[in-house]
Amino acid sequence: MPIETIYRDSQCEWVDVEAPSAEDLKFLHERYEINNLLLEDTLDPNHLPKYEEDGDVKFFLLRESTELERKNLNTISDISTKIGIFLLGKTIITVHRMKTKSLSETKKQISQLTTETTSDQIALKIALLIMKSFDDESISLFETMDNIENEIFLKNTNHTNQIKRLYKLKRKSGLNSRVLTISTDAIDKFKLLNLQDSETYDLKDKHKDVVADFEHLNIQITNLISMFLALSDQKANQVMKVLAIYSVYFLPITFIAGVYGMNFDNMPELHTKYGYFFTLGLMALVVICTFIYARRKQW
Repeated sequence: MPIETIYRDSQCEWVDVEAPSAEDLKFLHERYEINNLLLEDTLDPNHLPKYEEDGDVKFFLLRESTELERKNLNTISDISTKIGIFLLGKTIITVHRMKTKSLSETKKQISQLTTETTSDQIALKIALLIMKSFDDESISLFETMDNIENEIFLKNTNHTNQIKRLYKLKRKSGLNSRVLTISTDAIDKFKLLNLQDSETYDLKDKHKDVVADFEHLNIQITNLISMFLALSDQKANQVMKVLAIYSVYFLPITFIAGVYGMNFDNMPELHTKYGYFFTLGLMALVVICTFIYARRKQW
């Protein structure tokens, strides 16, 4: 996508670059004298959030949560996408590899303004919307966790499927939490911009809220996994308990049947007219006595 000027007035110029090519980065280097090393950072899909200064250039590299569903959740690029923000006086340059909600929403807000804005204020709007993307993600993950919890405790569902969903949920939550933790330093550096204290405090408070939400989410998921495993063990123990009780019922009569199954000549019961029925009755009596004993013991 070509380099596009999104906004321009006497106070500010906003230049946006989506999916930059080598030629685009070369142009930015020559036109705005941006260090090539900073431009190369915008190409690495797994680059961590950071803040750097190079002369008059202030560089923020932030990551926005994405709604893409990936089968593998191994790196931060699987749950977020990076946005590079260059500030050079009255000029702001954003570099990203895919369309993002934060930039689209910022463009919409800027187009509706009746007063002029500054490059620092645009950068702040983008950062706030990036934090909001993680806020939306935390709400979505909480809802998913609640659904899984209801299925585990209120419905008879497939346990194998549930443990897979819990594992995926834990991976997503952990990766988002890692991105937010690493973003702390970059968020703090917004105080270096020409902004009011109340504006930077709003950004910091939003960041702290989202970090706290994901920390709480991680704890809740860990507790849910522990309860799920405990519940699975309890069900397995219940099955083993039932099998053990039935084995207790049949153990004595199995012994009796084994005795009469042996080949001995001297077995008077075999020559008694009611010996067969007597033996069956004895077996039934043993089972009934065992059952009464088990009920009294509340087994």
